[in-house]
Amino acid sequence: MAARPPVQVRSRVSLREVAQVFLRLGTIAFGGPAAHIAMMEQEFVSRRRWISREDFLDRLGAANLIPGPSSTELAIFIGYEKCGWPGLLVAGTCFILPAGILVALIAAAYVRYGALPQVNGILYALKPVVIAIIVQAFWKLARSALKSKWLGAIGALSATLYAMRMHGVLILAIAAALAAAPAVFRKLKSAQPASALFFDLPALAKALVAVTVVAVPVNLWRLFLVFAKISAVLFGSGYVLLAFLRADLVTRLHWLTERQLLDAVAVGQVTPGPVFTTATFIGYLIAGSRGAIVATIGAFAPAFIFVAVSGLLIPRIRKSQMAGAMLDGVVVGSLALMGVVAWQLGRAAIVDWPTAIIAVVSSGFLLRFQVNSAWLIVAAGVFGWLHSR
Repeated sequence: MAARPPVQVRSRVSLREVAQVFLRLGTIAFGGPAAHIAMMEQEFVSRRRWISREDFLDRLGAANLIPGPSSTELAIFIGYEKCGWPGLLVAGTCFILPAGILVALIAAAYVRYGALPQVNGILYALKPVVIAIIVQAFWKLARSALKSKWLGAIGALSATLYAMRMHGVLILAIAAALAAAPAVFRKLKSAQPASALFFDLPALAKALVAVTVVAVPVNLWRLFLVFAKISAVLFGSGYVLLAFLRADLVTRLHWLTERQLLDAVAVGQVTPGPVFTTATFIGYLIAGSRGAIVATIGAFAPAFIFVAVSGLLIPRIRKSQMAGAMLDGVVVGSLALMGVVAWQLGRAAIVDWPTAIIAVVSSGFLLRFQVNSAWLIVAAGVFGWLHSR
């Protein structure tokens, strides 16, 4: 692909501005991780120019490599990039907070009335807008990530493997190995020592096992540790989260019923912000408002730790030719997963002519006129509410 001139990136951003932008994103970010990533690309790369597209892709690749909620980790990465350690804490907290408060309110209503609010009409119109946002971001990011035909082939292979239901982490490992293969071959031909081939990542390996669970009798501590453990080892989608939650909370601890668990996951899917705010709902059901706070902290604390550690390593990785090539592979593999998820979500979201028209019109506004996605989300929500009456 033809090289494009570099975009001037804003070097100085205030902590207050970081807080304001992530609070707004956390309030309107419907649609799950792929949609959140798309909104962040539009907000921070295309619109505000806080971060270059190449750096954004590096952080996205790293977020997909570590356990936990990938879109929240990407938010934390961006906050750290612009304002250091304070930005790391503020960006992540502000992205989580609006959804946490909303989910806690829904949980309170659920405990009182025994059912979820009816939001089907609003979701009917929101889903095709979310698909348009994901497609726009995928197109922009792919243009930067596909630096060669070899990386394009790796992306196609990654998408095929994911469609065949291979585990996402294994796909990223394969993509990294294939991307590094040409560099390995060149090194071997030049007969350099094997120690020069790879970047040393022992600190990252230690960090990935830093969060462990020790059973203690206090219920709130056990609640915290259950969610910290799940977040520290979870790779994959909300369906993987469902399996972990069921094993611990329904089968082992008997804190929830099957129906309560499914309702909790549904709330995490239909509210804005991270899907992991399912923890807030479950914590409220188990131990009221204190349980909601404790479960939420447990679910997101490992993400802050992992980003803090890996954020220090990414610049060093890019200085190594071998590790940089592997990161390119991870980036392409991550985009392939995002593309397949967009296709799968699109089949579920675009179900008739009205939703198809919403998706096409939204795509036109995003790609042609660069409209802020927040306005499209608000308009779709109003339309959906009126349509359902």
